[in-house]
Amino acid sequence: MPQIRPITDLRNTSEISELCHSRTEPIFITKNGYGDMVIMSMETYERNVAMADIYEKLAVAERQIQNGELLDGDDVFARLEEKYGT
Repeated sequence: MPQIRPITDLRNTSEISELCHSRTEPIFITKNGYGDMVIMSMETYERNVAMADIYEKLAVAERQIQNGELLDGDDVFARLEEKYGT
């Protein structure tokens, strides 16, 4: 369940920091009862950025499959072995 806190809670920085680090999801900050900001720990941010990158790469791969842009696995490994040798 998402954590929602009023903006006045940001005055207690150590409590907010602990809350951010104890959760693996963002914390939503409201102002006058409406959504205003989202805060999270660096670890959560980095994980979310990494997941977004993976999803983008998967979307590109799916488009390539739909467009018939396929590579033969044996050819790829042969080129890698030729380039880097083993």
